[in-house]
Parts: sequence; structure tokens; C-alpha cells
Amino acid sequence: MLFSHLGFEPRIHPDAVVAPTAVISGNVTIAAGCQVLHGAVLTAEGTPIVLGENTIVMENALIRASSTHAVHIGAHTLIGPMASVAGADVGEEVFLATGTRVFNGAQLGDRSEVRINAVVHVRTTLPPDTVVPISWVAVGDPLLILPPDRHEEIWAAQKELDFPGYVFGLDRQTPDLMVQLTERYGRSLARHAQDVPVD
Repeated sequence: MLFSHLGFEPRIHPDAVVAPTAVISGNVTIAAGCQVLHGAVLTAEGTPIVLGENTIVMENALIRASSTHAVHIGAHTLIGPMASVAGADVGEEVFLATGTRVFNGAQLGDRSEVRINAVVHVRTTLPPDTVVPISWVAVGDPLLILPPDRHEEIWAAQKELDFPGYVFGLDRQTPDLMVQLTERYGRSLARHAQDVPVD
């Protein structure tokens, strides 16, 4: 299903294949040789999404560009089932395994591997050829790669990266943070009410 959003229609190369149950919304460019499988969602919320040639987006993966963070996926990259990429720059020949999460402002170097259920946190940089092990967390720049049981170390690095400030423009110390966050984000997402299906 293709949708116009904020006046932009998806641009899909004729040699790309997009499953009929995938959702492509807004300023999305899909290059030659790409495969976007069933249930995948690519939604450009104000900045573009660009898939390089021969990229594969597997079932139920989510790629989301926010109003301030575009998504660029390099050529010959595979995004596994149920993986999500939000506002990140992913290099060429990258492997994002099933269930991985890549957050806003992250930069993944060429040939990186993010293995099953691993996380690349907001504003984190993976140099080329980096491997994030199964369920581990990559955080920061300079990079730390930590197992999930080292939560205090992950949180110490994460806190400095300021997820609510960087992604939503809200101070973490705001007393009603979640009220402001959901109301602001909800207003932004409500713009989809004006989406128009593209024939």
C-alpha cells in the first residue's frame, strides 16, 4: 500500500519489488533491486527515507524517518524480520538481524552486523565492520558494546545521549514528561489523517 504524506509520494524503481501488504508512506525512495516484504512499514514523517540498491527489508520490519532525522540505508543491506530503524544512517552491506533496534542519530558503518535482538542506541556510531552480539547494546561515541546485564553502565552512557531531548526536544527532568511527549508526538502523527492512497 502506497500513501502520499505531507505532499510526498513514494518513488519506487521499476526493478524493485514491494509486497502488496507492505506500507510505504511519504518521501520514500526505493532503489533498483530492492525487496520490501510483507508487513514491512516505511514511513517518512517529514524527512526522507532512501534505500540503496539491492537492499532487502524483511517481514514486519519498520523504518521510520522523523521530522528531524532522515533514514539512509546503503546498498546491499539486509534488514531482518521485526527489526526497526528510526532516523539513522546505515552503511552498505550491513546486516541487521531479526528484532534489532537502531535509534535516531545512529550511524552504522559499512559491513556492520547487529545480531538478533541487539540495540544500537540514539546518537551511537558503529565503525565499519563492527559486530554487536546477540541481545547486546551498542551505545555512545566513542562506542561501548555491553551485554544487557550491565544495565548501570548502559544507562550511564545512555543518559548522556539524552534520548528525550534529542528525539523529542524535551528535557528529561520535565515533571510531566510523558504527558508532553505523547501530546506533542500525537499531534505530529495525526498528520497521517491527511494521507492519500497512491494508485
